[in-house]
Amino acid sequence: MSRDSNYDHHISIFSPQGRLYQMEYCFKSANSGLTGVAVRGKDSCCVVTQKKVPDRLMDPSSVTHLFSLTQQIGCCVTGAMADSRSMIERARYEAGQFKFDYGYQVPVGVLARRMADLAQVNTQAASMRPLACIGLFVGVDDEAGPQVFKVDCAGHYLPYFAAASGPKEQEAMNYLERRAAEMKEYDNDKVIRTAIACLGHVLGSDFKGNEIEVGTVVGKKGKFSVLSEEDIELHLNALADDADS
Repeated sequence: MSRDSNYDHHISIFSPQGRLYQMEYCFKSANSGLTGVAVRGKDSCCVVTQKKVPDRLMDPSSVTHLFSLTQQIGCCVTGAMADSRSMIERARYEAGQFKFDYGYQVPVGVLARRMADLAQVNTQAASMRPLACIGLFVGVDDEAGPQVFKVDCAGHYLPYFAAASGPKEQEAMNYLERRAAEMKEYDNDKVIRTAIACLGHVLGSDFKGNEIEVGTVVGKKGKFSVLSEEDIELHLNALADDADS
């Protein structure tokens, strides 16, 4: 038995190399499954993820990884679905409590920071278990404009021009980095198509309208909405036309 195997029995035990093996296992679980991509533009932001129905007898409309937290904030979660739903329910509670306490909707950055704080608490005691999921929070702030935040299971929360999560995270980030300079001027259609093109590039496949999910927020007064299959097909056709031209 490896010497290091003695240091992964509890989340609060450091190895001699300074590693927390339980957190590494958690990240491995959170980065398994589906890939999600979030992009922000001039006055909008968008999040795209795969949609896979595990059983042909299931109603496809009941399978989703995109959730509305408030009218203006949406979230894409990757990782363990049970843990993801727990995080979503707590985020909705925190958003509602903020509205009750202060009389206005919680900004997306404040909600992301609160969820990161709660995630970090789960890493401090051996009796707790971190949630094996990663959240991409999108919204349009009244002061800061479009915002994309990534919250992971260790409690990191950081703002991004574009972010990705899941097994193809690094490939997606490399793709987005090459377009980071011009993203700030993208309109909503360009933001959506960039996110879809990024997901298609890293997965190496073409999509149908029922194989991906797209959520978007447009403008400071806009609401988070999930596009229908017909709207997604329009964007896919536009991408195909651009590729042919």
